[in-house]
Parts: sequence; C-alpha cells; structure tokens
Amino acid sequence: MKKRIKYVSLLVAALYFLAVMVILITRLPSYDIRINGKLYVVNKVSRDVQVIDLTNGRELFKIPIAMECHEALVSKDQRFIYFTNFGALDSDGSIVKRFNTKTNTIDKTIDIEGGISANGMACLDEQDKVLLVDYVSNSLLVWNTTTENIEREIPTEQKKSHLAVLHPKEPKVFVTNMGSSSVSVIDLETNKVEKIITCKPGTESIDVRPDGSEVWATNKDDNSVCVINSKTLEVIDVLPTGKEPLKIKFSIDGKYCLVANAGDGTVSIYKSNTKELVKTIYIPGKKTLVQRILYHTPRPVNILMHPNGRYAFVSNSNASKIEVIDMEHFQILGNLGTGEIPDAMAFTQ
Repeated sequence: MKKRIKYVSLLVAALYFLAVMVILITRLPSYDIRINGKLYVVNKVSRDVQVIDLTNGRELFKIPIAMECHEALVSKDQRFIYFTNFGALDSDGSIVKRFNTKTNTIDKTIDIEGGISANGMACLDEQDKVLLVDYVSNSLLVWNTTTENIEREIPTEQKKSHLAVLHPKEPKVFVTNMGSSSVSVIDLETNKVEKIITCKPGTESIDVRPDGSEVWATNKDDNSVCVINSKTLEVIDVLPTGKEPLKIKFSIDGKYCLVANAGDGTVSIYKSNTKELVKTIYIPGKKTLVQRILYHTPRPVNILMHPNGRYAFVSNSNASKIEVIDMEHFQILGNLGTGEIPDAMAFTQ
C-alpha cells in the first residue's frame, strides 16, 4: 500500500511538473519576423522603457524611467521620444521625460510650469511644438519643447479631456472627453472650440483616417465606436465593438481600422469605407478552457502600426507581451516579451 501511494505521488508530481513546463513553454514569446526599426515599449508597472530590435525580436536594453507612463510620442525628426506620467497615484502628471534615441538615455526630465496633468500628446508640424491634453484643467496645450514653455492654453469646455488627434490637412484638433462622453473640435487658428460632438458613454481614444475624411472615437463604457465626418462634424455612424474598447488605430493606407477591446481580449477590424466588421481577432487566453489554462488572460490596451503597413503591434498588458498582427491576413503572427503591464509604444527607423 505504501509503495502504491509512493508511486501515485511520484506520478502526480511528474504530471504536475509536466503541466507547468507545458504552460511555461506555451507562454514563451514567439517571433520570427524580419522587419526594420526599433520598437519602444513602455512598461507601466516595471516603470521602464524597453527597446526591441524588430529584425530579430531581441531586447536591446531597458531604460528605467521611474514613473508610470501611459503615453509616448516620437518627435518629427525621430531624435526624441516624450513620455507623460499622468494617471499614477504617486504623480501629479506635470512631468514629461525625454528619451534621446541617439544616446539611448533619458536626457531631460521636465517639470512643466503651471502644475499641469498631461496625458495625451500629438505632434504639430513645427519641429519643436507638441500638443498636450490636460486631463484635470480640461485644456489643450501647445508646448514648445525647446523653450519648455506653454505657448497656448485652449479650454476643451468639457470634462476629463483625455487624448487628441491632429487633422492631417487642416488646423484642427479632435480631443476626447471621458467625463462628458464627447469630442471637442478645436480650431488652432482661432484657438477656440469649433464644436462639441456628443458621443456615447466613456469616450476614450481617437484616430483620424489618413485622408482626413473621418475621425473615429471609441466609447469604452458603451462598447462602441462613433464615426465622425470631419467636414460636417456630425456622428454619421455608431459601430458595435467588443467589451471595453480602448485604443483605436487606422492602417497606414486608411483602408482598415483596428480597435483593442480590453474587456474581452479581442481586436476588432473594420473596413473603413463600408464600416463592415471584417474580423474579430481573439488573442489566446480566454476563448476556451484549454486557452484559459495555457495562457494569461489577454488584455489588449494599445495599438501601433509599423510604417510599412504590413504589421500592427498590440500591447497585451496582462500577458506582458506585444502581439504582432499580419495586416494582410488579419492573424497573429507572433509576439514579443515585455516587462510588467506594457502599454504605450513608439517606433523609430
């Protein structure tokens, strides 16, 4: 009897060890794509920036940034990447850190005057001008990165202003307002709000079609996307999404639009012209019982397009991975390992 118990115990231990090994192997990053450039991944919990060589998927180095960053912005000349830190419990959001892509260092920590709470960012055409969205004062700020001064402050006239996108052809900025469930359209020539567009509850992320014809905004509390005509400034369609749609991003050619649904671990892909849902990509980890056992529960929170138009990078925060999506066949080709809770991403050649 004792021998039988011993054998059973050994068998159970061996099976447990085997199961653990299978799970660990299954969860390992898998990347065999060969594309140019460097991917910069901001890991919120580990508070660092990870630099990955996309020719082989290997980490080149990590730079501690000592803050919980939610957004990253590459300068026009790709010399710098700016990081904002609003959103962490131990930060008031007034700090912007600058990463030098030539020296691979954080070469400046800037405490912007006025005690702002910067979150969203966008580049203006001028090399040294950046748009900042102040989440607390509900303003769009024009920040001079050379003088480090705020040159203009334009109220959004709404609550909890979050992210911004610049129209590619006109001096207009579209700002999402989470507290008001709206989009503020700001004219940069008059420095005033041109219109407030009412959306659905929890208006979060925003992007503009490359031709400038439409602006799409996610509504994370309504599980939808509002499609806005950029000429009439009217909502012309509301598209259902997965649960908790966070970031939204158009493909480089503007033919498709991707939405990261954090709540159900999916990425929705729409055809821009017809507004048709082309495909829902299920990131492994939630669809079946086997997936739940083998993978981390997926939580896609951010999207970045590779400039070649062939790939999309999706931050899978729970799994500490970046999922790589093939934009031709709309399927996951592989993934990259990251630090804890990856979110914002940036790319340089």
